[in-house]
Amino acid sequence: MSEIERLTITLPAEMAATVKGAVEGGDYASNSEVIREALRDWKVKRALQLQELAGLKADIDKGLTDLAEGRVQDFNADRIIERGKKLLRGRSPSA
Repeated sequence: MSEIERLTITLPAEMAATVKGAVEGGDYASNSEVIREALRDWKVKRALQLQELAGLKADIDKGLTDLAEGRVQDFNADRIIERGKKLLRGRSPSA
């Protein structure tokens, strides 16, 4: 088992009540279990955010490279609107 380190944290009353309620409701055996699960969830969420950010940065880099190498088109709102309409026509009604 990994090493355990004791931390003291301060929470707003509403958050503390939520933690205590989860324990009192029987969902968790201790306040620590609630906090550990919250941190595990945060780590997953943060990893996804960083992954999305890396994707956005890659898209920006690609766009800047395309711009530098002359692979661009003039802005044409009518063409963009028509493309959007075409995409919408291709969707199923339940989408």
